[in-house]
Amino acid sequence: MHIVKLATCCVLTVGALVATAQAPAVGSTATPAAAFDSQLTLIEGEMMGAVKAMPADKFAFAPSAAVFVPGQKTEFATVRTFAQQATHVAEANYFFYQIVSGIKPDVDVKGIEKLTAKDDVVVALAGSFAFAHKAIATLTPANAFEVIKSPEPGFQTRATLASFGVSHAFDHYGQMVEYLRMNGIVPPASAK
Repeated sequence: MHIVKLATCCVLTVGALVATAQAPAVGSTATPAAAFDSQLTLIEGEMMGAVKAMPADKFAFAPSAAVFVPGQKTEFATVRTFAQQATHVAEANYFFYQIVSGIKPDVDVKGIEKLTAKDDVVVALAGSFAFAHKAIATLTPANAFEVIKSPEPGFQTRATLASFGVSHAFDHYGQMVEYLRMNGIVPPASAK
């Protein structure tokens, strides 16, 4: 019995040390790169989980008038498929984070929109998040709030565009969650 208690205490202590090592102490100052990277990591985990959870044969799924109340007037001609939601985020990640960092993507970004197969979409989305992490790593206290030229509306700095990239991904993640649920799939983040 004492061994079980000792082992439990050791596991809890190691877990607490790991959790403490990952997050800056309350009251300390985080670097811009660490602060934005933590948010990017959060959406990356949720979105990649959702994309992997959708069966390959459902990647062409898009909501249609058939899923709503009969007689409801709605237009679905331009609604993205599940695959298109994911590839849109992948393309946007390259777009936003190239501007944030000045780093050029080493992939054909325009080719991403043509992907429809699950394996290809998963690889493209994961690659875009890897690129985004690399770009966010370039944020420093000296350059984070430097005004940059951006086609996005409003007053843009490297930090605000990095933040917009994260919020954009969360927007599409919310739509993808609905697609999963319309297909009877509980999103992995909701199953925790």
